[in-house]
Amino acid sequence: MSKQTVLITGGAGFIGSHLCKKLLNNGYKVICLDNFITGRRDNLAPFAKDSNFQLEICNVFGYIDIPGKIDYVLHSASLPSPKDYLNFPIQTLKVGSLGTHNALGVAKKKKAVFMLFSTSEVYGDPLEHPQKENYWGHVNPVGLRGCYDESKRFAEAITMAYHRVHKLNTKIARIFNTYGPGMRHNDGRVVPNFINQALTGRALTVYGNGRQTRSFCYIDDVVEGVLRLMLSKENFPVNLGNPNEFTMLQLVKLIIKLTGSKSRIVFKGLPQDDPRQRQPDIAKAKRLLGWKPAVSLEDGLKRTISWFRG
Repeated sequence: MSKQTVLITGGAGFIGSHLCKKLLNNGYKVICLDNFITGRRDNLAPFAKDSNFQLEICNVFGYIDIPGKIDYVLHSASLPSPKDYLNFPIQTLKVGSLGTHNALGVAKKKKAVFMLFSTSEVYGDPLEHPQKENYWGHVNPVGLRGCYDESKRFAEAITMAYHRVHKLNTKIARIFNTYGPGMRHNDGRVVPNFINQALTGRALTVYGNGRQTRSFCYIDDVVEGVLRLMLSKENFPVNLGNPNEFTMLQLVKLIIKLTGSKSRIVFKGLPQDDPRQRQPDIAKAKRLLGWKPAVSLEDGLKRTISWFRG
């Protein structure tokens, strides 16, 4: 029996590259699409010469033409870091709209299963806590974060349109804050920011009063959830994240403790539309996928800090 083939857009990114590695280890052929605007070739180095791995350099918001059989299309291409989507707002919108449309077209042509890597940002600054999949969100479409939030909301809408009109087998993973080895040092998200500042002796920057919350899921747990969703029968959105909620102050103090840093904490103004609370309700993932995170924040941070030191 021939190997199944998985096409991953944004496969050189943080989550995408971990997924490439896991799929190759699980016996799949993997085709990675990336234009390296934020993805890194270093992420692909461990398996770049694997005969079951193929790299295609392209923009997903341009035409995608991949010959041969494809069984799954996983659309992870995105600019999820605030630093990136604020620097590249138009590209962010194009990846979420045109890129999703093109990736769906490949899945339709190949009669493949399609999965969208969506985000907790579709909930915006939520008025419901914790956030269930049936919550519609509280998003400012014309704010600075709107380019990312609305690109993902549109991506979900067109994915469901293809499911309903073309009967495409679709999956939507709403991924909450994810961290781990392989993140860019200058990524701009809170975990690499704090770790880098702590390891280099700089002041750790906390925005607002530090009481806003997030829920951090280790990369291995997210990848496991994605694979289970890929193979499931579910077509509607599923939250993938760690339901344990931490304030920014709790996170920064834990990172200072684990790194042994002498850095001080400084406070700056809260960015526009920054969510006050973020916590996934993962009852659906538990019920349908038999999935829940296994790695605690402290254990995951220890592994991540070790990688950053290296």
